[in-house]
Amino acid sequence: MKNIIILTGIFSIFFCSCEHPVPVVEKSGKYILPDTMKHMITIDSVQNCNVTEELSLSGVVSFNDNNVVKVFPRISGQVTEAKVSLGDKITKGQVLAIIRSADVAGNYSDLSSANADLAIAKRQADNTESLYKSGISSEKEYNEAKQNYEKALAARNKIQSLITINGGGKTKSGGEYIVTAPIDGYIVEKKITAGAFIRPDMGDNLFTISDLKNVWVYANVYEADIAKIKEGYLVKVLPLSYPDKVFTGKVDKISQVLDPQSKAMKVRINIDNADMLLKPDMFAKVIVDNKEGEMSLCIPKSSLIIQEGRNYVVVYKSDSELKVSQVNILKTVNDRTYITQGLDLGERVITKNQLLIFNQLTAQ
Repeated sequence: MKNIIILTGIFSIFFCSCEHPVPVVEKSGKYILPDTMKHMITIDSVQNCNVTEELSLSGVVSFNDNNVVKVFPRISGQVTEAKVSLGDKITKGQVLAIIRSADVAGNYSDLSSANADLAIAKRQADNTESLYKSGISSEKEYNEAKQNYEKALAARNKIQSLITINGGGKTKSGGEYIVTAPIDGYIVEKKITAGAFIRPDMGDNLFTISDLKNVWVYANVYEADIAKIKEGYLVKVLPLSYPDKVFTGKVDKISQVLDPQSKAMKVRINIDNADMLLKPDMFAKVIVDNKEGEMSLCIPKSSLIIQEGRNYVVVYKSDSELKVSQVNILKTVNDRTYITQGLDLGERVITKNQLLIFNQLTAQ
């Protein structure tokens, strides 16, 4: 009897199990992009691009000669005072130096004599005109008096013009010549000191003034790289003084001759310098972008995922069609990566937060 009860219990358990089976959960292999993730990603397309070649050169910052004024002496004399120093910021009309000159003193002495002669000639001309109108003086005497006045006036004007050419209001009757700034800018060259004697025939300038808002960078290009650079190419300038700063410009001019010593050709780059950070004679690294090379598929550098030495991207077709694709890289220049295999033109890749999706896809 006891055995019958045990068997009955076993069969009851068996039949109950058959009526209510334990459910089996199958793990799905398809990842669908959640709505929250859609707002966290950005997408870009695979494009066909010119492969940019970067040419690295050494360069030196220089003045923009179109924005530079050299101040030359107009008279001889001794510098009594130099008002500015190298690097000073100046404004147009500001006094740069004072020169005591015998030439200026002589010009003013001649002007005083000429003014006296003119005054005498004027009185004689007025008196003669009065006598001529009264019938006392002849017409000949009247004409001679007028001619003498005109000669005296011309002589005075000649001396006045000479003073104006030599500085005009910048000179004083005591023999001082005042050198003033012709433009706003900075003193980038100073070649005089107090006590120095100068002459116009020395051929050297006293000051060089530049506004420095725009500068030139000269770079050397060696023979093997001459074909890789043309006017108009974009350039990045990285000065040694500011390694974290990048200045952009264009190749403005290319020399047609090579330096006989270095066998290098000079190129000139025009750079905007609104912040006044670039100073003449600074050394800089110059990187020239040549975009006239071969064509290749390119993607944003930010889309790459590097895992175990290999490069991957996440390809987006739709929210339910995402895949990981391995790519072969030709090169990376700036923010663009050129690829030779792994993607097709027009495909779309995720460029932001793609690592989160990559982990989800590769974990399944």
